[in-house]
Amino acid sequence: MTTPLTDILAARIRADGPISMSSYMAECLLHPTHGYYTTRDPFGAAGDFTTAPEISQMFGEMLGLSMAQAWMEQGRPSRFILAELGPGRGTLMADVLRVGRAVPGFVEAAQVVFVEASEVLRRAQATRVPDAKWVDSVDQIPADAPLFLLANEFFDALPIRQFQRQKVDWAEVCVGLDADGTLQLTLRPAPGAVPGRHSDTQPGDIVELCPALPGIVAEIAARVADRGCAIIVDYGDWRSLGDTVQALRAHTPEPILAAPGAADLTAHVDFEAIAQAANGQASAMIPQGVLLERLGITTRAQTLAKGLTGAALDAHIAAHRRLTHPDEMGHLFKAIALGPKGGPFPPGFV
Repeated sequence: MTTPLTDILAARIRADGPISMSSYMAECLLHPTHGYYTTRDPFGAAGDFTTAPEISQMFGEMLGLSMAQAWMEQGRPSRFILAELGPGRGTLMADVLRVGRAVPGFVEAAQVVFVEASEVLRRAQATRVPDAKWVDSVDQIPADAPLFLLANEFFDALPIRQFQRQKVDWAEVCVGLDADGTLQLTLRPAPGAVPGRHSDTQPGDIVELCPALPGIVAEIAARVADRGCAIIVDYGDWRSLGDTVQALRAHTPEPILAAPGAADLTAHVDFEAIAQAANGQASAMIPQGVLLERLGITTRAQTLAKGLTGAALDAHIAAHRRLTHPDEMGHLFKAIALGPKGGPFPPGFV
């Protein structure tokens, strides 16, 4: 499928040569006219993918209770920033605020801030959390109050660079053109690009690096160094190894070069890189299912099930399984928390 962005990218490559995977992803996702996130609401059955908050209210409720408990354990600050990175339609934050109303003073003290670049998604978020404020980047989050932050499926959408191990050194995986002018993957030498990874890789292996991740994580860690916390949930694992860039359109995988700007592009998150950037303030990484079980999702699911029958009950049971079971999102998705220097971490983390 040729898209308007296909021609733009091909012209750029003809003029300047192959581009990095990170440049390709950035154009596909955020091009001001033809970018995936700038032109559509990608969530839900009518979109291209479904995130945990859209599967069940229980996901947001569990994270909300963890945040509220962390707020209480840290002295109930009378004003704090409750931020979310990449908040989708605002569903997660709406669930957090709803369950948070059971904790006296929590919602009243919270100033909701969304880090969101898409005007389309900002409008959707405003219908669910009308009192929110919006900023374009993490460093624009107000710094005049403690920060309590959520990031669900945010880091997986950050552009990554790919490096392939050669016999002696490394080569970068780039996007170029074949003889017919069609987009194709190509390699260019990148000596010393991935220091320290010869011991656990073989020739042909791919290692992915996310240029933006260390700075974002370091900024969050600095903001919660004295008081506050962050919960990060995403799909990935400890230490990048392998080609994980994928395209998804209408809930169906497709080749990553097939439809620039018309499909979602993501890559698995390297949780080791998050921990390394967190200045010693990161918890252990745990599977999403383990976190949700620690926070009481099964008890909550049983309570909600009491009023359900038939198809509604079946859907509820399926949602609980999808969020927690190791064969579904429960193991593929991981969670890590950032806390003040010396702790504590939010409930659910150790």
